[in-house]
Amino acid sequence: MTSASDYQSQSPASGNPNISWPISRPAESSSSLDNTINNNNTFHPRQIRRKAPSPPTPPPSLDRSNYPDGPKSLSGISLRAFLLGVSLGLTTSLTAVILITTAHPLWRAPFFLSALSAFHFLEYWVTAEYNTHYASISAFLLSSNGWAYNLAHSSALLECLLSHTLWPALFPWSLSPTATKAQVALGLVLMTIGQITRTLAMVQAGSNFNHTVQVERKDGHTLVQHGIYAVLRHPSYFGFFWWGLGTQLVLGNVVCFVGYAFVLWNFFHNRIYREEKFLIAFFGDEYVEYRKRSWVGIPGLR
Repeated sequence: MTSASDYQSQSPASGNPNISWPISRPAESSSSLDNTINNNNTFHPRQIRRKAPSPPTPPPSLDRSNYPDGPKSLSGISLRAFLLGVSLGLTTSLTAVILITTAHPLWRAPFFLSALSAFHFLEYWVTAEYNTHYASISAFLLSSNGWAYNLAHSSALLECLLSHTLWPALFPWSLSPTATKAQVALGLVLMTIGQITRTLAMVQAGSNFNHTVQVERKDGHTLVQHGIYAVLRHPSYFGFFWWGLGTQLVLGNVVCFVGYAFVLWNFFHNRIYREEKFLIAFFGDEYVEYRKRSWVGIPGLR
């Protein structure tokens, strides 16, 4: 018979596989988190030291301009994009319905609103995609162009409605059906060329494009001379000028066509004159030489 003292005097090296040795067992490592299994496959619980939880990571700070009252308000941007999308969908559908069912000239009014919706959406989307730093609410150009811009489009829509439906006697001029189709076709061509040219200009200029005239040269500002800029010095102005006149041809507006031509020509004449003074100050002879080999593309502006 073996006494308790005999058990205590034995060591693990004595080779008895049926006995665990609580007294002779090595000290527990402070980093051990698991229970050990003895030779009898019996779990022996040990004290588990749990690692103190790490403090929560603070959320990244959000640019204050993204809040509802900021110039890059996320809620303001999403709301405008949603409304422009709804407008584009409804007016495009209405245009198609009128053309298919009645072919009444009234289709021009919703078409004009559809074109405006697409134009203003693209102004923001292209800015956000290729010049993200300047992707603010004002990049939609819905209100930043001033009251004259909104008045011009409202007048165009009003003339279209009056001349084709409400009060045609005020607008005695008329064209033959063939001439009317040619006028509309020309307007659509000008609108397409104008929109593509303006959008392409914004894409190729990237961070060098801005909706406002820059009076100071910022870091990274370069003179873009490739792509469409190799031919047109101000392709975004060229695009909007002909897009605007194209809309009036599609609408069949005579008064607003003349008004658009005068206002847009005068606006771009003054803007280009002012902008090029700063560009010459920024780039010197490089811009002077570039101006000699490029053109504006608007009649009377060189």
